[in-house]
This record gives sequence, structure tokens and C-alpha cells, in this order.
Amino acid sequence: MANAPVRVRFCPSPTGNPHVGLVRTALFNWAYARHTGGTMVFRIEDTDAARDSEESYEQLLDSLRWLGLDWDEGPEVGGPHPPYRQSQRMDIYKDVAGKLLAAGHAYHCYCTALELESRRDAARAAGRPSGYDGKCRTLTAEQRAAYEAEGRESIVRFRMPDEPIVFTDLVRGELTFTPDNVPDYGIVRANGAPLYTLVNPVDDALMEITHVLRGEDLLSSTPRQIALYKALIELGVAKEIPAFGHLPYVMGEGNKKLSKRDPQASLNVYRERGFLPEGLLNYLSLLGWSFSADQDVFTIPEMIAKFDVADVNANPARFDLKKAEAINADHIRMLDVKAFTEACEPWLTAPHANWAPERFDRAKWEAIAPHAQTRLTVLSDITANVDFLFLDEPVEDEASWAKAMKGEPAALLTTAREKLDAADWSSPESLKEAVLAAGEAHGLKLGKAQAPVRVAVTGRTVGLPLFESLEILGREKTLARIDAALAKLAA
Repeated sequence: MANAPVRVRFCPSPTGNPHVGLVRTALFNWAYARHTGGTMVFRIEDTDAARDSEESYEQLLDSLRWLGLDWDEGPEVGGPHPPYRQSQRMDIYKDVAGKLLAAGHAYHCYCTALELESRRDAARAAGRPSGYDGKCRTLTAEQRAAYEAEGRESIVRFRMPDEPIVFTDLVRGELTFTPDNVPDYGIVRANGAPLYTLVNPVDDALMEITHVLRGEDLLSSTPRQIALYKALIELGVAKEIPAFGHLPYVMGEGNKKLSKRDPQASLNVYRERGFLPEGLLNYLSLLGWSFSADQDVFTIPEMIAKFDVADVNANPARFDLKKAEAINADHIRMLDVKAFTEACEPWLTAPHANWAPERFDRAKWEAIAPHAQTRLTVLSDITANVDFLFLDEPVEDEASWAKAMKGEPAALLTTAREKLDAADWSSPESLKEAVLAAGEAHGLKLGKAQAPVRVAVTGRTVGLPLFESLEILGREKTLARIDAALAKLAA
């Protein structure tokens, strides 16, 4: 397929919340398609009725839209190879399975689960490979009839070739699998339901996929699929065998493979915390790939321009939440102020904020936004940074109060109130000079003088630039909060 236009696919199962490892796979496929000017096919593998759900299907589509990973063929878009949900393609799989049986590439296997397990145990005890031993490979019509007369059900197994399977992985180089390690395998259940081992390669063949980029956990299935592809080519179902590239594991805590059960695995966690799609994708791209030796932060268009699957590293990649947050913070600072202002508003106007949505003051928010932008790691941090603007009273942090209100804070606050009352409130510099003068009157430098004022007004010792915050809050509310602090100190 060296000269064929690139066609990649992303084909998740709709089970549960999307996993960040799954998103990394989608990203690499999408980036490769966009880098090469190829086609991104989005396909839903929903043949497991016990685990799949319509809710998860909708979440998958919504998640890809939020991330900006658009697709050229698939649900809602259509394309030349519909339908794009496996549950709607059952007749196709039945037809292909019939052709494989008729051509001798597959056969009916009547072995019971108990018989299989007994023979596996014996093989293991003898030090032999414990895969399927081919017992039903050469059954005669009479033997099959006898099994069926006993009431035995059969699955359909694919007949693997008695020779090594050799292929060049785009990430790992040349790999060889011997027949002993790749036995005949099931492709259709006893109830007639097709298995992943059949439907996935058949769909890839019919949708003319040229590059299969997927997780390392699926590497062991590749020799089986290559053998199946050869049979499909012989039957006229497939044209070529696609190139395969197996992406490295994403590791979590304790160097264990990141699983769906890990708290940091769910995409929804990052979305709800206020990661930017660009920031999260930037970080996920580094799990197995590098933009350059000295640059970890880049835009998605920059990634597309440089991404090549040949540059993916085969070694496992460790998920580092602190690094993900740092990269997201960089992307927040890369936004223009208008985009930043709009991105934060869902957290400022939602019912889950610390104030009623109607208390949100857009003018104050737009005034404070440039000062807040450099302080955030994730967008949800904005609530604690600016809540003092929209509340009647600040959210008081007890530790901050204890730290700031040492010595003689009442005297300092009384003087600061007098100076601020007389200051020019159109200038943060004038407010700074007022607090500086109050500090000098009590033998304090600016840092010590402003701490009680900050806690009285905002409730915390750490926050946005103080004097710009006071200007935006306004004279009346600032002085009222200082009065309230003085009353608390006097109580």
C-alpha cells in the first residue's frame, strides 16, 4: 500500500467513559491522517450487547467533538463504506464467515470448554504450548454429523498457516510469530455471533484501511489478522494487508498499565477540571512521541506538521499528572484574553459556582481576567481566584487569617482604611501607595502591610494582584470588608 492514500481508523467500543489511553490512540491516528492528507475513519465496535450502551456511544462522539478530533467518515458524517456501527453490519460478517468455511480457510470446532481446558492442562504439564491443538481441523463429514447428533454446538475457527508470520511493525520493526505461538482461533461463536477476531479485520478490509495504529495490547492478535487478510485477499474481500503500528503502553502509578479503574484514566476528569483540549492533546501526544528534544509545548497544527508514526517510541510511556497540568497551564497562557475570558465563563456562571449565577458581573470579570490568566493551571481554578468579586463576603481561609493577622493587625488595617479612603481609586498604583504608606506608619514593608488587607478583602493570603483586585472590587466594598475584619478582630 506504499502508494495508496493513507486511510486510518479509530474504532472504540462504547463501554464506559473514554479512557486517556484511548484518546492517545485516536490522536495519533488523527494526526497521521492530517499530516499525510489522508482519511480518518471513525467506526464503532458495538457487537457486545452486554457491555455496550447508547450512552457511552454518545459520550464517545461528544468527547471527540470536544477534543477537536474530527473524522472524515463515520457516524453523523457518512461515507462510502456504511454503516459505521458493527451492530448494523452482521449480514456482512455472516457472509464472509460462510466464504471462509466454503474455501477451507475456516472449520467448525465441536470441542467443549471442559475438553479444551483438560487438553490445555496436559499440554502445560508436558511443557508444550497450550493453545488450541487443532483436534477438529480434519474432521470428516461423518465425524461432524456424529458430534451434531450428540447435540454438540460448534464455533467457527480460522485455520492458521503452518508457517511463521513475519511483518514489519511501524513502531517496533520486524517481528516473527511461529505457528506454535499462533494456533487456530475462533471467529464465530456457537450462537452465530461474530467475534472481534473476524469483524475487526473484515471492516478494515472493506473500508480499505491502509494503516492500523493501535495499542500494544493488541499486538498478539496481529499475526492472526495478517493470516486472515491473506485469506480475504484470496476471496476478493480485501485488496491489501495494511501496515501495522503498535503504540506503547501508557503506564500509571507503580509502573502498572493505566487501566480504566485508575482515577487519572477517565477523560471526563480532565474535562470537568477545565483542561483545554489543546493542552490535554499536547500532553497525550508526548506519551510515546516527541516534538523535539527541547520543546514540549506546541500547538496542534504544529504537531500535525511534524507527526509521523515512524517517530513513535516503542518504550512504555508514564502518565505524569503534574506535567499534564503544567502543559495545560502553558496553553491557558497562550490564549488571547478574549478566548480565555470566554473559556472560563462556564465555571463562573454555572450553578455549581460559589455564588448564584445572577451574581456574576461580566464587567468585573472582563476587568480581572488578564490578571487571572497567568495564575491558572486548569480553568476550574478560576472560581477560587475571583469569588471575592461576586460574593457579599469573601470566603475566609482560616489558615490565611491566622497567618496574616499577627502582631497588631487592627492598627495596620485602621491606618490602611484611612489611606485607601483618601486614595485615587482609578489607579492601582495609588492604592499601592496608600497601603505602602500605612505600612511605613507602622514600621512594616509592603509585603507585611498588604497581607492583612488581602485577607480582609479576598479571604486568602495568595491570589491575584492585590491592588488591581481592589480597584475592580471598588472603594465601597473594599472599605466595608476592612470594617468587617476590624470588627472580627475586636470581638
